[in-house]
Amino acid sequence: MNLKDVKELYDKYILETYTRTDFCLVKGEGVWVEDIDGKKYMDFFPGWAVSGIGHRHPKVIEKLNQQLGKILHVSNNFYNDVQPLLAEKIIEYSFPGKAFFANSGAEANEGAIKFARKYGYPERHEIITMEKSFHGRTMATLTATGQDKVKKGFGPLVEGFKHVPFNDIEAFTSAITDKTVAVMLEPIQGEGGINVAGKEYIKKMSEICREKDILIIMDEVQTCMGRTGEMFAYKHYGIEPDAITLAKSLGGGLPIGVLVLAEKHKDVLPPGSHASTFGGSPIVCAAALGVFEAIEEDSLLDNAVKMGEYIRSCIGDLKASVPMIGTVKGIALMIGVELDMEDASGIADECREEGLLINCTQQNVLRIMPPLTITKEDVDKAMEILRKVLKKH
Repeated sequence: MNLKDVKELYDKYILETYTRTDFCLVKGEGVWVEDIDGKKYMDFFPGWAVSGIGHRHPKVIEKLNQQLGKILHVSNNFYNDVQPLLAEKIIEYSFPGKAFFANSGAEANEGAIKFARKYGYPERHEIITMEKSFHGRTMATLTATGQDKVKKGFGPLVEGFKHVPFNDIEAFTSAITDKTVAVMLEPIQGEGGINVAGKEYIKKMSEICREKDILIIMDEVQTCMGRTGEMFAYKHYGIEPDAITLAKSLGGGLPIGVLVLAEKHKDVLPPGSHASTFGGSPIVCAAALGVFEAIEEDSLLDNAVKMGEYIRSCIGDLKASVPMIGTVKGIALMIGVELDMEDASGIADECREEGLLINCTQQNVLRIMPPLTITKEDVDKAMEILRKVLKKH
């Protein structure tokens, strides 16, 4: 098939719920992907940050091949021998507790919302979330999301959510009522423009929540698995949440979502209160174990910090000759470059034409989130493309 054939099939059989770019990816290896015409690109936003350790990482492929010869799916009414190994690994890097497995970040966040509602029932049900946040596309998670654009046409929305400005402790405190049961936030807002939660903000929020018995739910769908130089980004803040939600990079390219609850909350969701038919399948859990193995054995947390610093230094050098570059935001390999222009989506398009895949969010923020496996040579190639494109403007 060629691109024209693929597009015709999409037009005929697939709902148009996405704005698609005119190219079709068919291969991937590490930081590189290849389109149906044989052109190669450096992927610095791999699979919407899903392929966080690169495409088809050897350790993920090895684990998948081992599991393919055994069994692909096991009902969650039975035991399987891979799911608990992954849960053990997640708990090892987070806090004492237990995990629930689903298939996406939205499902993990939906589970977190149900957990909060069950915890507060029947007296408390309100959850405070942040403006510019993104938590998913299900009815509850899109209501939780602090961006109106995802909600248009889907009312009436789920009741019980309040949105307050991010990094504003006074706004958070003012929103608390006797109905408040939880706060749900991303330690770094991804879709919101790579906005980093301040350490003092999180510290004060934690103190208030502990005083008032308000649950702290950290949405780590995009920040997990070493993206910020820690396995989980909440570790930067010196607090222990009541729950974290994981997805994206955890599956190594396969669909996964996880809700992790602290040990003290392990009985809030009893048997029959929540479920997911495909959640925690042996094949997906095997892939995720490969992701952990790669991060551990290849020192990818350290590499994320080093390469993140190097990218920032490169952008800092570029800023001297490209006045449109504004604030550079983020931690480690979760980077946002704010441009002084109303719409920077064309910049991302031009980078793609030159062989570099990045993302534009919030109209004027370039989102750069390469795999944790990148090298200095990879960065140099990518920055040269970015330099070439920006200097045209």
